[in-house]
Amino acid sequence: MKHGRWSVEKANEWYRRQPWLVGCNFLPSTAINQLEMWQAESFDPATIGRELGWAGDLGFTTVRVYLHDLVWSIDPVGFLERIDRFLSIADPHGIRTVFVLFDDCHFSEPRLGKQPDPIPGVHNSGWKQSPGEDIVLAFHDGSVAYQERVRLQGYVQGVLRRFADDKRVLMWDLYNEPGERTLGDRTAELLTEAWRWARESDPSQPLTSAVDVRDHWAREKDGSQPSTAGVGKASRQCLTAIHESNSDVMTFHCYGSPEHVREWIEHMRVVGEGKPVVCSEYLLRHVGCLFQTHMPIFKKSHVGCISWGLVAGKSQTIWPWSSRTSKRGPHEAEPSVPPEQITGEPGIWFHDIFRVDGTPYDPQEVAFIREITGRRPRGLN
Repeated sequence: MKHGRWSVEKANEWYRRQPWLVGCNFLPSTAINQLEMWQAESFDPATIGRELGWAGDLGFTTVRVYLHDLVWSIDPVGFLERIDRFLSIADPHGIRTVFVLFDDCHFSEPRLGKQPDPIPGVHNSGWKQSPGEDIVLAFHDGSVAYQERVRLQGYVQGVLRRFADDKRVLMWDLYNEPGERTLGDRTAELLTEAWRWARESDPSQPLTSAVDVRDHWAREKDGSQPSTAGVGKASRQCLTAIHESNSDVMTFHCYGSPEHVREWIEHMRVVGEGKPVVCSEYLLRHVGCLFQTHMPIFKKSHVGCISWGLVAGKSQTIWPWSSRTSKRGPHEAEPSVPPEQITGEPGIWFHDIFRVDGTPYDPQEVAFIREITGRRPRGLN
């Protein structure tokens, strides 16, 4: 193994060679979730190219993109080819990618094939976990089938080894917010395995795992508690310890105030013993978590920042978490407002920057982003 866990010195040397890592979490507007983005029949390079062009025009250098284990399972060769094509589309725009492999957020029981249509006005109504709650719990209680373990190991190592030396890949985010919903520290077994599989793959890029270390200030202030609020607060102390002891680059999510983001930057530097810090999710306009308030803090602190969302599409993340305050069941959202009453777009967008035609939600916001990233000034869209 050439690389192994990175030292503080190696991590900071790598970070000094990077431009400011500024960008967004990216899902094309034509996809409701990771499955629709990556399945062969719905992979949409034309939309991806157009929308990444808008990201590049903002001065973004980074996108964070979710993969899904099921797409690997049915078509590993085709999946790798589509990942390679995505990287080839992003690269001419000066954009490198952080890939996310597993995710505990939102709805369980992912299935291949045609994905559900968006529920009007509901935030992320079709997002699916990877690999899903049942499999995570099987790892926890020791009942996971041998073939399932082999499948997931093959997924992690197949993807990482294929792109282990690809300079278009900035970083690997092994697990997004492990322990969400009711899972808590019961995700620890799969997270530990993901780290082991990734280290065995020996990529040249740094590894991290985006444990949700934010508080719930933003949700409480906005009154936008999602349907899983409360249960998502299950203990994640073990997960946090795994993240802090293994990550080459310290990542965190923050949807709170400027004061809160400053606190977490300092905290991540302390627990990371001086390793580089990247905020891999932020932007919640309802509570003042804005580009104008947060990007200057990140830039002054030499911290990377990746906001949530780019184009208002099928994920509908312009709507707040409170748009699904209850559930029809464990796998499907219940809208807080009857769909027939949803017209147009919300007055204040929760996330995202552009409409599908490329016009910005807030032209002054776009002008600010271009200015702080150093893009050449131009007329507003």
